[in-house]
Amino acid sequence: MLSRYLPIFIVLSIIAEILGTVGGFGSSVFFVPVANFFLDFQSVLGITALFHLASNTTKIAFFKKGLDKKIILQLGIPAIIFVMIGAFLSKYINPRFLTYILGAFLILLSLTFLIFKNLVIKPTKKNAILGGVLSGFSAGVLGTGGAIRGITLAAFKMNKEKFIATSAVIDLGVDFSRTIVYFFNGYMRKDLLYLVPILILVSIIGTWIGKKILIKISQENFRYIVLILILGIGITSILFN
Repeated sequence: MLSRYLPIFIVLSIIAEILGTVGGFGSSVFFVPVANFFLDFQSVLGITALFHLASNTTKIAFFKKGLDKKIILQLGIPAIIFVMIGAFLSKYINPRFLTYILGAFLILLSLTFLIFKNLVIKPTKKNAILGGVLSGFSAGVLGTGGAIRGITLAAFKMNKEKFIATSAVIDLGVDFSRTIVYFFNGYMRKDLLYLVPILILVSIIGTWIGKKILIKISQENFRYIVLILILGIGITSILFN
């Protein structure tokens, strides 16, 4: 089915990469639902991990001037640990049930911050670690945890460049770790490896376009765009699960 609709798949993947770059939390939140229309869920997990390795490497190259090393350690280490746990458990947990939970959580969380504009998550070490645990486990089981990581990073009020670069470095560690587990789970289908160079090109094009769009967005509007995109992800997760 995928080979028949490959041009559509590529266009949708570029759009996912653009939105992921503008939102600052990676393309997987959009790419996973797109790929799920064409592939079985376990194959989606495998190809998403490979795609995201390329995607985050590209983002680091484009936004390398901004990095928060302290947040990378506080959020990144628990994310890497729990993504491996989630990836291992993905063979045994019904992903549809967890997708509903994730969707409801994202809708509630994003609406809360959109309605109560002065409400913020405190930028504490405890919240950074908790965000890493939840985003990592979600990425391992569902293939995407960027929205949770985005909500957590938003608490630290970084500028756009630092937000995206820091998120990309954390996500790179997460993707590398889950790729290993997915490989041993048998999610890496040989007949789909031809997509890897295509998705590398997609990540470069999408990130470049996303960066051009970001230049024209103010810091205040950037926060609202992140929240609105997360709300959309939550609604999509429930409606199209």
